[in-house]
Amino acid sequence: MKTLYLECKMGAAGDMLMAALYEVMDEGQKADFLRAMEGLGLPGVEVAPVPATACGIRGTHMRVTVHGLEEHEHHHDHDHEHHHDHDHEHDHEHDHDHEHGHEHHHATPGHIGALIDGLALPPEVREKAREVYDAIARAEAQAHGCDVSDVHYHEVGALDAVADVVGVCLAIHMLDPDLIAASPVHVGSGTVKCAHGIMPVPAPATAALLKGVPTYGGEISGELCTPTGAALLKCFVRSFGPMPLMAAEAVGCGMGSKDFHQQPNCVRAFWGEEEPQASGDILELVCNIDDMTPEALSFACQQLLEAGALDVYTTPGTMKKGRPGWVLTVLCVPHQDQEMIRHIFAHTTTNGLRAHLSEKFYLASGREEVQTQWGPVGAKRAQGFGVSRVKPEYEDAAALARANGLSYQTVCQEVLRRIEE
Repeated sequence: MKTLYLECKMGAAGDMLMAALYEVMDEGQKADFLRAMEGLGLPGVEVAPVPATACGIRGTHMRVTVHGLEEHEHHHDHDHEHHHDHDHEHDHEHDHDHEHGHEHHHATPGHIGALIDGLALPPEVREKAREVYDAIARAEAQAHGCDVSDVHYHEVGALDAVADVVGVCLAIHMLDPDLIAASPVHVGSGTVKCAHGIMPVPAPATAALLKGVPTYGGEISGELCTPTGAALLKCFVRSFGPMPLMAAEAVGCGMGSKDFHQQPNCVRAFWGEEEPQASGDILELVCNIDDMTPEALSFACQQLLEAGALDVYTTPGTMKKGRPGWVLTVLCVPHQDQEMIRHIFAHTTTNGLRAHLSEKFYLASGREEVQTQWGPVGAKRAQGFGVSRVKPEYEDAAALARANGLSYQTVCQEVLRRIEE
């Protein structure tokens, strides 16, 4: 199983995550990534990897500039706050002034969504980037007690921060890991200054984003995990804890711009193969439903999957007074409990549900491409515990069958025969 493990002992920020992911790519992927970032379509934005060293550790700093100036979410370099009211101005400390042809603007979720939709990226990357910003908007709304539609981004809405988010989403899309895990997140300690006054670390929006995620403070004073970093971790990481048993093929070190002297300011990424084993805990949420149409229940299941559930399924059952109904089961990682429960209540008619915590075992999964006389077909492979099985991708096999006037079974048999050879 291809596994990506993120070590967040110095928190996380968008540029640091992007740099760490860039470092674990092979040379061909790195070249493709930089070409894609260059052709994004963000006006005046340039992304360049720069060698960096801290406390004797070599890494990469991902330098994101807008019209030649680097001023985005410098990890720990400036105070920032995201807000929903134009009358609330926040102080930002930068290494330069803003009289260079561009400035920060207060952007709404709709503005950011439209900007992302116009970028030259695969649809899956644009969709994930919007998911990250939607998570930030919900956290801001919760932190400030306003509607999501009233949220206005400041730093997070800047062009360079958009580049950070889409850069991380693109890098993960290119690496295509089977599992993304991370360490508990160091959030820092002390306070952060904004126009509302002195705020505790983590900042309110960051704390909202990290609900359910293992975090800790420490002796380092300052904000180590930014809202953007927290949102990216929340949207991509499936489990938080110690590094799994894995054979690392590459280690990446994404460097922040501030020097803490006593320890390197970095996020490390470990890329390699994880052995099949117990993946930790899995949460099972179950409820009975007897007053929804099949179409409405199907829609609810799809919404839960899109919200991040690992699996969603229904089984028929007989409810009170002999009424026919359904048992809805939603599987998710434990830290998603509150979000999944909220979605279940929002999209179904149930008034209650049951939660069961279980241990999960799984076979390592992978994907390969098989060449047939009619064209390529993807195949899913699962193995471990002395078991190995393979199955053609349905959409690929069905497309070839339709295009060549063949039966689905004929294409599948040919794929399996090629694999055996």
